[in-house]
Amino acid sequence: MEATKDSQPEFVYCQSVIAACRAEIQKRLIGQDGLIDGMLAACIAGGHVLLEGVPGLAKTLAAQTFAQSAGLSVSRIQFTPDLLPADVTGTLIYEQGRGTFTVRKGPLFAHIVLADEINRAPAKVQSAMLEAMAERQVTIGDDTYQLPDPFFVVATQNPIEQDGTYNLPEAELDRFLLKIVLTYPSTAAERAIVKTMGTASTVPVTSVLTEADIRRCRHLVRQVVCDDAIIDYIVSIIGVTRPEDTAPQSTHDITRYITFGASPRAGIALLLCAKARALMAGRGYVLPEDVKAMAAPVLRHRLVLSYEAAADAVSADYIIEKILAVIPVP
Repeated sequence: MEATKDSQPEFVYCQSVIAACRAEIQKRLIGQDGLIDGMLAACIAGGHVLLEGVPGLAKTLAAQTFAQSAGLSVSRIQFTPDLLPADVTGTLIYEQGRGTFTVRKGPLFAHIVLADEINRAPAKVQSAMLEAMAERQVTIGDDTYQLPDPFFVVATQNPIEQDGTYNLPEAELDRFLLKIVLTYPSTAAERAIVKTMGTASTVPVTSVLTEADIRRCRHLVRQVVCDDAIIDYIVSIIGVTRPEDTAPQSTHDITRYITFGASPRAGIALLLCAKARALMAGRGYVLPEDVKAMAAPVLRHRLVLSYEAAADAVSADYIIEKILAVIPVP
């Protein structure tokens, strides 16, 4: 569906409420604008986000503050090796007096679910998240229950601790629309953070975004126009990540580091996120810059790198950067 002149006020409205939400989150989060914009883009695109960073970079605070600024319910699940699927999804409780089972819903039944240190839970628990993240529903016993709308998972993982962790399988990684890697703040930002003395979470945040606003933005994302030339650009980027495909000779030194490339779902995700970024800027059309800006967070967790990449200390971000430098921009 193409954007029309009648829809322009809608784009302006969505830009304004997103900007207001960003401003509220920035009251608590200092020097993490990339994280804030990534979470907003993933939410209005209808996806989930995986945050990776060392402890103390405000991953948990970001999810809690976003929920408060959006006026949504939030639940936090601390993933541990002894966690069971029923602890996440819910379970059936037998009532002896009645002689019947009743459903006790788990913490997944919230608008925003903070899955803290998700890679500390075993595969059985991680797989329990798949149905919820992909289909927005949970099966308890013989019945299936719809999750709240909107439903948004913000998962975190620590890249430096490997004891007692379980790597997320590619099937679950692919359920995350974006993977955002958090880095240390600048000196100026860190100075401001230290001055708060850990009281950032007590800063008042106003609810400026509603459930209806999020659904409105999600509907409008689909109306953002994307030229066929930009779609071809996205397909070219995805195609180069596949070593089995015929790639330009100039990319051979890059693709040898990739064992498995991105799937068509990655192309859909990149288009959606480019449209979300355009909407956040108040535009009804996608620019190549939108695609380039969202390429790394969309693709970095969807590339399976080779042993040669590990030996040469080549990261997914480096490969994506080189691919973007090679593919002609429309």
